[in-house]
Amino acid sequence: MVERVAVLSDIHGALPALEAVLAEPDVAAADLVVLTGDIADGPQPVEVLDLLTALGDRARWVGGNGERELVQARSGRPASYDVSNWAAAQLRDDQVALLAGLPPTLTLPVAGLGEVLFCHATPRDDEEMVVVDSRPARWAEVFAGLRPEVGTVVCGHTHMPYARLVDRRLVVNPGSVGMPYGGVGAWWALLGPGVQLRRTAYDVDAACARVAAESGFPDAAAWADEYLRSRHSDLDALAAFGPGDGRPAESAG
Repeated sequence: MVERVAVLSDIHGALPALEAVLAEPDVAAADLVVLTGDIADGPQPVEVLDLLTALGDRARWVGGNGERELVQARSGRPASYDVSNWAAAQLRDDQVALLAGLPPTLTLPVAGLGEVLFCHATPRDDEEMVVVDSRPARWAEVFAGLRPEVGTVVCGHTHMPYARLVDRRLVVNPGSVGMPYGGVGAWWALLGPGVQLRRTAYDVDAACARVAAESGFPDAAAWADEYLRSRHSDLDALAAFGPGDGRPAESAG
């Protein structure tokens, strides 16, 4: 049984945001740090992966669509975003091998929560959309294959933090460390014995300047300004992502 788990999702290669979260006393004291995908597809991919691998066995990794696209881009199949294609070219071979081998899910017993399943988007797919106001039928669909012993599911992908009950099962999205929708800061979650949604404040002006100076990505300054400053709200994200869970487009948000 694991007493405390820090969950970091959707880091997207943002080194200053990751450093701020790892410096949190509760993260440093956690038994495990679980990474729920989209870790390196951003402006500082090599540095982010090096920092996380230095955690050794304390880090547990789950792959997301970002990892899959980086590996595919390295093999000659272009990714959806310019920053991902650039990031794939920067990675060392050992880092590509690490990402290629990540499991799609991870299940751990956590104190106070029982069996917790960690995934990127949903337990069955790394880019399916579920959001805080998804319909009960949608949740039933994406959770159809889960064992009844799994009482909590932790997912990322949509960059919006929430915790909600779905037919006696707790669903947690820690939000995004590097590309938050809805507020400046690095969002993450602390599990055990309950669930805490946390936001780490850091000097965003300095972080934007640092990403622009240290990354070789041609549009690093614009990327940092858009995402580290959280230019997109949670309502913007719901409007964009809502139709992806099967609802009519006019009902999104």
